[in-house]
Amino acid sequence: MERHVLITGGAGYIGSMLTSELLRQNYRVTVLDTLLFGGESILPFFSHPNFHFVKSDVTEPRAVRDALKKNWQKPDAVVHLAGIVGFPACQAVGRQVAWRYNVEATKTVYGQACDLGAERFVFASTYSNYGLSPDGKAVNEESPLNPQSLYAETKIAAEEFLLAQKDSLCAPLLFRFATLYGISPRTRFDLIVNQFVLEAFTKRELIIYQRGYSRSFVHIRDVARGVILGLEAEREKIRGQVFNLGAENGNYSKDDIVRLVLKRIPETAVEYKDLTFGGDMRDITVSFEKIKRILGFETTLTVDDGVREVLFALKSGLIRNPTDDRYRNAQFIVQ
Repeated sequence: MERHVLITGGAGYIGSMLTSELLRQNYRVTVLDTLLFGGESILPFFSHPNFHFVKSDVTEPRAVRDALKKNWQKPDAVVHLAGIVGFPACQAVGRQVAWRYNVEATKTVYGQACDLGAERFVFASTYSNYGLSPDGKAVNEESPLNPQSLYAETKIAAEEFLLAQKDSLCAPLLFRFATLYGISPRTRFDLIVNQFVLEAFTKRELIIYQRGYSRSFVHIRDVARGVILGLEAEREKIRGQVFNLGAENGNYSKDDIVRLVLKRIPETAVEYKDLTFGGDMRDITVSFEKIKRILGFETTLTVDDGVREVLFALKSGLIRNPTDDRYRNAQFIVQ
């Protein structure tokens, strides 16, 4: 019998790409999503015999149980992607709502996953949890966490809960994703690489804040591959483990990203501005040695590939209204 994976937030940026890849690899997939940004991203899967969709909210105490009531067998794994994603979105909804969706809902979904007999629980976290690199050294999974935003605070609280369950029958696996880029069935344009390409293409100008700051980047397709490696690895290798998901060659400064965009759209004017605010002030280099060593993960796509891909999607009209709200988790982002 095919392995069955339930994905919360399966219509989102990561979830829709992961769903596509799992179906291609003959998994059974149940997507649970509120469709906050619409459901066009998962429409192509509806005729697939291994696909099942339930519209539901992860904060509901029986959301996962009810999703499976009339469905196939219990899930072998639950991939928990649903939440208020990104510091601007968390700031917009406020602490109480962010905590309910990112912390309390994680506890609720995990409890249901265990009750249903799922063997592993994959949690989407973020390298924002590290905040800043001490002394400019690359942070690894053992580095101290220094959250600079409400978003990171909620993810750390959820991580702490899950890591305390590491001896449970439902093995928790935590991925701290680098900043994503690239096209997915539900593309986002409020992420640095995608946003820079959109601004350069539509306005022929870029306004850059926090100029010298370094970040780590990973393509959406590589993230889906990494999650699947976690689903397929021996349980003892992943139980209670945290992995930074990305690669060393994805560590870039903002100036590096600007140069890659200008290579493709050279007529773009660039303006730099200072900005101090109580937000996500990450300046960080990340080590990905652990995921390479234990899961054998390496990326297949580069930021340059992503810039080219996003530009092609815009130039060719594949995404007709890229400034539409459904392509953003929040209106305000800092470049």
